[in-house]
Amino acid sequence: MDSQGQVEPRVVWAVVESGIGPLLLAASREGLVNVVFHATDAVRDRAVERLASRLGTEPVEAPGSPLLAEAIRQVEAYFAGERRDFDLPLDWSLISGFNREVLRALASGVPYGTVVGYGDLAGRVGQPGAAQAVGMAMGANPMPVVVPCHRVVESGGGIGGFGGGLETKRRLLALEGVLPEPLF
Repeated sequence: MDSQGQVEPRVVWAVVESGIGPLLLAASREGLVNVVFHATDAVRDRAVERLASRLGTEPVEAPGSPLLAEAIRQVEAYFAGERRDFDLPLDWSLISGFNREVLRALASGVPYGTVVGYGDLAGRVGQPGAAQAVGMAMGANPMPVVVPCHRVVESGGGIGGFGGGLETKRRLLALEGVLPEPLF
């Protein structure tokens, strides 16, 4: 129950503005469970349907929910350049196995303003030839930005792929000082 004696929904969501466009943030009682890029109405509706299907409960739009308050505050501070690290409880229930292992290693071992190669990250989880599998794990990341898959790049210096689009990845890396800000 929340402070007014109301039962808190099992999964809540809200759309917040960011330096890379609207983001949908969703949280369960365990923590932040999903971040979705480019959260226009159509994208938002598909994301909420997907969450309902995967989590077995209907997510409720609740931007004022205590389950989301800290995540919203930290995401806003990150995009304002006032925060470098996220300190949030995370609900890893949308991902498992190798992908979860790789994303946890990424979240705990690749700090703000740094990058890691796909192969290097594979080595960190004891799978040194699994660079392509690491790329697949990045594409399956349910919590981009907070679990910073934008920090994973090609070993030869290329930017690599990104589920939110390459321009979004460039902007996140520029925010962190890894790349120069675009001229226009």
